[in-house]
Amino acid sequence: MKTLLALTLCAAALPAADLRIGLVGTDTSHVTAFAAALNSDEKAAAHIAGARIVGAFKGGSPDLPESADRVEKFAEELKTKWGVKFYDDIPSLCKDVDAIMLTSVDGRVHLAQFKQIIAAKKPVFIDKPLAATLADAREIAKVAKAAGIPWFSASSLRYGDIASKMNVPAGVGVTTFGPGPLEPKFPLQLSWYAIHPVELLYSLMGPGCEEVWRVQGTNEDIITGRWKDGRIGVARTLRPGNGKYGAAFLAKDGVHASQPDWKEGYAPLLKKVLDFFNTGKAPIAPEETLEIFSFLDAAQRSSEAGGQVMKLR
Repeated sequence: MKTLLALTLCAAALPAADLRIGLVGTDTSHVTAFAAALNSDEKAAAHIAGARIVGAFKGGSPDLPESADRVEKFAEELKTKWGVKFYDDIPSLCKDVDAIMLTSVDGRVHLAQFKQIIAAKKPVFIDKPLAATLADAREIAKVAKAAGIPWFSASSLRYGDIASKMNVPAGVGVTTFGPGPLEPKFPLQLSWYAIHPVELLYSLMGPGCEEVWRVQGTNEDIITGRWKDGRIGVARTLRPGNGKYGAAFLAKDGVHASQPDWKEGYAPLLKKVLDFFNTGKAPIAPEETLEIFSFLDAAQRSSEAGGQVMKLR
């Protein structure tokens, strides 16, 4: 009999190994990357033990080309290559799995899908972006707390080489950069893709930002935040970007910068997700994730006001 670990905030306990994971939304390349790591042969170099993706709800957003043009392709690979079973609705999927990854690429649908998921009383990882508005992000946290459901959301950059190996001295601010294409249909513009360099900034700076201003150029955004301890953090987001991410800070001994190749892929994030599914303890406090969305919201309000400084709300 497999050892059972009780989830602190969840009604059901999950087995310590071979977790059955369900996907809600198969319109992102993340789902096939996750399946390649979890469902691959145990002898494969990139295999991550402890769980398998066993079921999925296709989802998809007809009005979003990045979703509608890819959902069938990724669904087919999950089904034929990785043996994933598909369900016609979210509640049916949730009954047959131990934990859920909300992976819909369209953050606008996350709140509605999340409300269906939490009825199953199982832990949920929400792939980026958590939501497409600050109001939706806050509502997700609110309904999860009311239902007693553990959850977290993160960009894979939070656990990559830049965030884990860059040693930023106390009191020093950081600049991050990465792609930042905008999606006009997203009410909170920067949540679409700039969430990556912004979350990397928070990974290195921690929470505590009080005010933000945003300057938009032809091909980039510069989002600057002032933390309550006086540090300045900057995220530069390029449009469309070159696929590269990095970070830098200026110390007394000179400039320290990191722009490694993204060799680790999604493995560090997946390992954090599996730890979370087994323990029910989120590696990121909901308050920090919500502050990130307050940061994005303040940046948008700043842009709409011609670059004025805006307080986080």
